[in-house]
Amino acid sequence: MWKVPWVAAVDDAAPAPPGAFLISDVDGTLVTPDKLLTEAAAAAVRSLRTAGVGFSLISSRPPRGMAALLSVLEVDKPFAAFNGGGVLGPDGEVIERLTVPVEAARMALALFDLRGIDSWVFARGEWWLRDPRGICTDRERRTVGFEPTAVTGFDSLLGEIDKLVGVSDDHDLLARVELEAQARLGGLAAAVRSQPYYLDVTHRDANKGHAVRAICRRLGLEKANLAVIGDMANDLSMFREAGFAVAMGQAPPAVRAAAAAVTGPNTEDGFAEAVRRYILPRAAAGAAP
Repeated sequence: MWKVPWVAAVDDAAPAPPGAFLISDVDGTLVTPDKLLTEAAAAAVRSLRTAGVGFSLISSRPPRGMAALLSVLEVDKPFAAFNGGGVLGPDGEVIERLTVPVEAARMALALFDLRGIDSWVFARGEWWLRDPRGICTDRERRTVGFEPTAVTGFDSLLGEIDKLVGVSDDHDLLARVELEAQARLGGLAAAVRSQPYYLDVTHRDANKGHAVRAICRRLGLEKANLAVIGDMANDLSMFREAGFAVAMGQAPPAVRAAAAAVTGPNTEDGFAEAVRRYILPRAAAGAAP
């Protein structure tokens, strides 16, 4: 169901060079606000490969929405989608999958309806919603690269949901609903914004820290030998699992404070700057990247 349309015949269990691996967030980090991969960012990834530094991605996107980037960047290591709810091999093989419990999905959908927030569901390899012309739908089309399926309700998808998203252009409202969802869902599911306008609900263990641990187990990587880079609160869990964390320049204060270094914003090729200023020099010095 999750097979993604590219081919990479590689050995994903081969260990990366000691002290040299970088895992990057995608939206807000690797790509611009318009969801574009700049030549500087692509060149930075190529420079990592030349230097023997391993590279992979962890994103809130579905696997299909990551396929083009994975192909262009020639990622040949395991990667993660759905904020860590799905961990896949480079050929699209599903290594781990965590879905939203039925009761948690019902509660989140009811809360979003109550607060006037649009609901999106990612399940069965597709993107489901009620209004295909709703807010942020054009942005998401550019992001994931495929069309949504319009439905009147989501009951038939319960039990198969990889990620549920509350969508609003009222960022303050969504921040309040984030806290409300966290309180209501308790230990049933995780609720955290991946962007100011997206509130992601996933399995309670589906976070980027979980994905980092899964990838490290697969590759035999030590925490001290790993660097990560991200921009939002949903990246903090992977910051805690790495030996070196970089925050994007436009990240909220709490995210910047949790990082070992801060690079420029994604409007100014901050990812490429981080690779040039922090990752490559640390790798060359023999330190954790």
